[in-house]
Amino acid sequence: MNFMELIKNFVPSNDQENKDKKMILRYIHLFPETILLRENEIAHITSSALITNENRNKFLMVHHNLRNTWAWTGGHTDGNADLLAVALKEAKEETGIHTITPVSNNIASMDILPAQGHWKNGSYVSTHLHLSISFILVGNEREALTIAPCENSSVKWVEEGFFTPENFDAYDLYLYEKLIKKAQKLAHSNSVF
Repeated sequence: MNFMELIKNFVPSNDQENKDKKMILRYIHLFPETILLRENEIAHITSSALITNENRNKFLMVHHNLRNTWAWTGGHTDGNADLLAVALKEAKEETGIHTITPVSNNIASMDILPAQGHWKNGSYVSTHLHLSISFILVGNEREALTIAPCENSSVKWVEEGFFTPENFDAYDLYLYEKLIKKAQKLAHSNSVF
């Protein structure tokens, strides 16, 4: 399925996802040639994932270098229209684990996230928007974790109690709690998104 069909088929679970989906579709329509490229300096699609263990009671987080906070895995698509493949690749590269599978091939969450201005490789990157397409993945918590020095400074499995205002800003907390609830709901049912 191409990325446009994947996005169109996403069923929002709340008003935020409904509004963000409409805005993302509108932006794709306006910038079809650059929507998957970071050369679109105002907004571009990114692909991320919340990684959970098989029991859905632990979550694999990385300490993000640029944001200086704990975060999910993910990154720029750089022209790759297979958004799930991007999420899987980023998850493996950023955590070092190799046994990762999607809970579903469908999108778990759709969010418009601000990326604050920052320096990268000696060049300034202006504040822009990440049109975030995210998935829920299951990882093998017995595999060794390794950091990706260019991306993060630490990788660890955390329990649900880790997601507090002391560790995350309000929007990140909302985002992760939303995905955790979806992951746990899927663990107790045979449904998909």
